[in-house]
Amino acid sequence: MVRKPRKGWRMCVDYTNLNRACPKDSFPLPRIDQLVDATAGHALLSFMDAYSGYNQIFMHPEDQAHTSFITDRGRYCYKVMPFGLKNAGATYQRLVNHLFAPLIGNTMEVYVDDMLVKSRTADQHIPNLSAMFTILKQYKMRLNPTKCAFGVASGKFLGFMISQRGIEANPEKIQAILDITIPKTVKDIQSLTGRVAALTRFISKATERCAPFFKALKGTKRNITWTAECETAFSELKEYMGRAPLWSTPEHGDILVIYLSVSASAVSFVLIRSKDNAKHPVHYVSKALQDAEVRYPDIEKLAFALVVSARRLRPYFQAHTIHVLTNQPLRQVLQKPETSGRLVKWAIELGEFDIHYKPRPAMRGQAVADFLSEFTEPQAPAATQLITEPNPSPSQAQTPTENTLDLTQPLWTLFVDGSSNAQGCGAGLVLVSPDKVALEYALRFNFQASNNEAEYEALLAGLRLAKEMDARQIQIFSDSQLVVHQVNQDFTAKDASMTAYLQHARHLLATFHAHSIKQVPRSENSHADALARLASALEQGLGRHIHIEFLAQPSTQAPLICTIDHSPTWMDPILQFLQNQTLPANPA
Repeated sequence: MVRKPRKGWRMCVDYTNLNRACPKDSFPLPRIDQLVDATAGHALLSFMDAYSGYNQIFMHPEDQAHTSFITDRGRYCYKVMPFGLKNAGATYQRLVNHLFAPLIGNTMEVYVDDMLVKSRTADQHIPNLSAMFTILKQYKMRLNPTKCAFGVASGKFLGFMISQRGIEANPEKIQAILDITIPKTVKDIQSLTGRVAALTRFISKATERCAPFFKALKGTKRNITWTAECETAFSELKEYMGRAPLWSTPEHGDILVIYLSVSASAVSFVLIRSKDNAKHPVHYVSKALQDAEVRYPDIEKLAFALVVSARRLRPYFQAHTIHVLTNQPLRQVLQKPETSGRLVKWAIELGEFDIHYKPRPAMRGQAVADFLSEFTEPQAPAATQLITEPNPSPSQAQTPTENTLDLTQPLWTLFVDGSSNAQGCGAGLVLVSPDKVALEYALRFNFQASNNEAEYEALLAGLRLAKEMDARQIQIFSDSQLVVHQVNQDFTAKDASMTAYLQHARHLLATFHAHSIKQVPRSENSHADALARLASALEQGLGRHIHIEFLAQPSTQAPLICTIDHSPTWMDPILQFLQNQTLPANPA
């Protein structure tokens, strides 16, 4: 016997063996989030609970003996459906769906034994209750008066606070997080993460907020290491829960907006509904990246975030037009997915929905405060930190970021440009010292290169020259959008050649104490552009002496090293069998 939370006792019988023998009834239970959304926004609500709901269904006479149990006073069996049976929930849900079929979805919502009558206006509520009680009386279903509330403006339904304003988190669950003390054991951290999981729909980027707690759980199972990072995350979580946002329920015909965010270990997104020039959150979702997902390129992580959102929020995607606000080429990646098999699968999966891709406007409002940046990278050391500003404007591209470059220290400036045409390939660069002395340099390639490869060769040559001049910090200007955004990690290099050039460029950039790279219009890079065109067309006359270097091979080409002689290995018999079908002399 187990005492109930309010009053009385509940008898519990172990039906493990009976449940193992019974086939599973796959009748689906309603989605809680859909029921909650369908309930919010009504003027009056009535909450009802069936009195020992399962016990109001009679057992078939032939099955009563299977529910028998033994006590110290003898053997007994149930004549009504007891608690503890595997299919009890599905059986009861099928029953109430049949009884209240004319009302469900219109004036009533039912989840197992929790029932709710809703009305858009106050004068409709009495007729709606009358229709529900008529069905209860017809089938002799009883209610528990201690758990019923009639004609209220708000109340608790399936763990959420429902009102005409919207949907709010359960205050008791929020207070449970606010009251928790600093965890000292593994069990304390597990309790904290469990309480957060119960409110994850209300918490923006919940997985990222709890990442320090998960790190503390790794290693020994007895003791934990509560770091400063954990303390900061713990304080920020409590502060956030003190101002948890109010949910909004989308209406028919609404266009919903989704914001995506990607970090090194998780993807997050928020579904937004706009009303009265304000943004109201509909749903927060966050997912930790597992195994190979962590190694996806950034743009594929962004596509994966959209796929996860479509899976988690499928009813919203099916019922509404979705606008994906992103400054990344997400539409182009999904519509031309020939470079990755998983992108093909994702594109087909998303094809059934009405999804439109829009550029991100200026973002305002608390609901999207955590989604200002689409890519959140881990903090890098100062010597290798890159600037990651998606889609900089021309005005921003003319000055370096002050928190990356120390303007009190000597600063070198590099202008680079590459050229590839029918006459040949070349690169030009202008390196300006802190004393405003300009070094002009031109390269002529003895190999064929694409325009993007020529741009990379110009960048690499300029970095090598700056390194020889003992430059410590450097600002780089190029008119190549692809090179600049790949180095700044805004674009992903998928071509093998571009990947090799990008890795080489990052390796050289890591040798400087600080650096920045910006895209500028070609008109502002005319000096380097002229040198590049000059190097690619040697027959043109030179007005003054400019040093031109001949580059024999690409900078990314490594020397070929071959094995001249090697001793026998264990692989030789296997190769002989695969090539010549020759069995080894020793079968063992």
